[in-house]
Amino acid sequence: MLKGKNAVVTGSTSGIGEAIARALAAQGANVMLNGFGDAAAIEKLRAEIAEKNKVTVLYNPADLSKGEDCAALVRDAEVRLGSIDILVNNAGIQFVAPIHEFPVDRWNQIIAINLSSAFHTIHAALPGMLARKWGRIINTGSTHGLVASANKVAYVAAKHGIVGLTKVVALETATSGITCNAICPGWVLTPLVQKQIDDRAAREKIDIKKAEHDLLAEKQPSLRFTKVEDIGGMAVFLCSDHAQNITGAALTLDGGWTAQ
Repeated sequence: MLKGKNAVVTGSTSGIGEAIARALAAQGANVMLNGFGDAAAIEKLRAEIAEKNKVTVLYNPADLSKGEDCAALVRDAEVRLGSIDILVNNAGIQFVAPIHEFPVDRWNQIIAINLSSAFHTIHAALPGMLARKWGRIINTGSTHGLVASANKVAYVAAKHGIVGLTKVVALETATSGITCNAICPGWVLTPLVQKQIDDRAAREKIDIKKAEHDLLAEKQPSLRFTKVEDIGGMAVFLCSDHAQNITGAALTLDGGWTAQ
């Protein structure tokens, strides 16, 4: 379905971003990976996705906390792949603390990576999409882009910002052949969430399964984690012709979290 299309997926060396990159490649898209991690593991992932799907898979280690690196990532993809047809802004980090104890440097870092990086990559990639009259911009939001939780001030602020950014880009590109949407998962069992579970288990002196259940029960009525593969499938759908009139949407995969 996406043969001949070129995609950039930020934060794609693990978790949700990796699943999205795999899903796009499985549909024939060439992919530029981005993210931190062990160099050998990243090269293994890159080679595996390329070989399995017979597509071009590249890697750029851009530090998305820096606007100039975000722009350089886009330029690199345009030069090495020829264009950017699909841009997935997925990179994100988390830190948990009450606002009066929240470290200022953590606030700045989370806003930079979780929100500002999406502005910088869209700013750089959009002219090419406009010239070709086709593009798909997908921002990884969160239920925390729609509702709040205590002790996550920077993450919630950034994800609300992502939803707002998505809407503005959608309005500005509404007649251009470009769509911009946000995928808003609830609890997904990624390394980031696993750390919260482990911390909870240690803090409350309970086993991991109990900590998982209690985490889900607080927010997610289905009592099931959303799978990263589900998010990859949603990304593929948003790139399809069936989704050509879906734009400016915040699409939840949250087991009923935001229905409450």
